[in-house]
Amino acid sequence: MEELPRKTSFTYELTADQQELLLGVMLSGNYRRREVPYSLWSIEGDRFNATLYEKEKHGRRKLCVQGSKAEDFVLFTLEPKVLMSATLGYEEILDPELVSAHAGSDESGKGDYFGPLVVCCAYTDERLSAEMKKLGIRDCKQMTDKAVLAAGAKLRALLGADGYSVVKLGPAAYNRLYAKMRNINRMLAWAHGTAIEELLEKKPGCGRVVVDQFAPTEATILRALKARGKAAKIVQRHKAESDIAVAAASVVARELFVRACLDMGRECFGEREETERKIPLGSSDPKVRELAESMVKAHGPTWLMNHCKTHFQTTDKVLAACGRSRDDLPPEGRITSKGKETNAAG
Repeated sequence: MEELPRKTSFTYELTADQQELLLGVMLSGNYRRREVPYSLWSIEGDRFNATLYEKEKHGRRKLCVQGSKAEDFVLFTLEPKVLMSATLGYEEILDPELVSAHAGSDESGKGDYFGPLVVCCAYTDERLSAEMKKLGIRDCKQMTDKAVLAAGAKLRALLGADGYSVVKLGPAAYNRLYAKMRNINRMLAWAHGTAIEELLEKKPGCGRVVVDQFAPTEATILRALKARGKAAKIVQRHKAESDIAVAAASVVARELFVRACLDMGRECFGEREETERKIPLGSSDPKVRELAESMVKAHGPTWLMNHCKTHFQTTDKVLAACGRSRDDLPPEGRITSKGKETNAAG
């Protein structure tokens, strides 16, 4: 039987008493002290590190434990000596809702200049949760894109057509919708709301949906829901990918986003080797501007409308480097991230 992947990242909110116990562990153990910005303490052990941050909220401070052997530190040191409880491995017993019938919603592509925005809502129950764990499903940010592509295809087959729903906005549709809404959180709320409604239509008995909170207030997505969504219990929280349904949604969304970028790479780079046709992700990588500028010079400014999220400030830099401006784009391409429209000449 294939060994399940180990969890490599943990976050805890420690009380003042737990912080004192932790500092004792850090001082007395065989650990190397690390310097980490905004931290009280940070240590490095055998293939893991642990950082206690300065910022305090309601008397608690955040502890982050990361690394290939982070789980060992949590199991054999942190839980017995600091937390005074055994929870790792018993999460489903302590909180049965983790694997009970519910859905989760997450998105991919929001911060990427190239490619679509993809939102997925995925269903799970006790049986599906067990199968997902066998597939190694977890927050897609903890997986390589190669692993996401493999796991995503298997996950979609496991869920079946009625086990997940997807809202995929290609760049052209994305730019039209942004020009209309002029607010990314409103767009996300609409996309999540639509995916949730479609999933609940397929799974009418699903009464709870967990969503990774992306807006400052919970009201943003609640306003976007229709009848089925308003009747369900919508749970919004930060870092919701720890929920197996949200993790599954994150993997499917990321898989479909990556596949779209692979298709774009074939379009842009033609017969080059696969390793040379990779679309750069994010928006700050210099390769992002480099590719966009080369495509604008070859195909004109309107190429951006069908391949990029044009409200990003990257668009202004790309166009300026090519001796162009937003006036050379259609009306929906003149909207900036500040929600303002540039004035077209004439």
